[in-house]
Amino acid sequence: MAYDTGARVRLTREVQVTAHGTAAGGGFPGALFLAEGLAGIVTGVEQGSGGVAQDRLASFDEQVRHLPGLTAGLFEDLRQQAIRAGVFGSGAGTRTSYKVQFANGFVLDGLEEDWLAPL
Repeated sequence: MAYDTGARVRLTREVQVTAHGTAAGGGFPGALFLAEGLAGIVTGVEQGSGGVAQDRLASFDEQVRHLPGLTAGLFEDLRQQAIRAGVFGSGAGTRTSYKVQFANGFVLDGLEEDWLAPL
């Protein structure tokens, strides 16, 4: 279900907060989680491509880009497998992510559509 700015929503799962303030794993994981059922208001909507698989692939690229020779070749093969799995397993194309301000004052960006439900 798509949500407009101002929509009242709740979390459908526990969401880990990362160092970059995104739910999709764009930063280092922190020890903080927002609880399932926490209510909030959508304050932003972003259309993009990829999804969680694409975000994780970018993180993978950053971590292994300095590896030498044969090791780099092995990781490139793994990368291609991850791309294929992402395309067929989690869907390809555009995704919608949301920025939500929660009742406890936290604001979290990068929430996937299926992580939210209407209030």
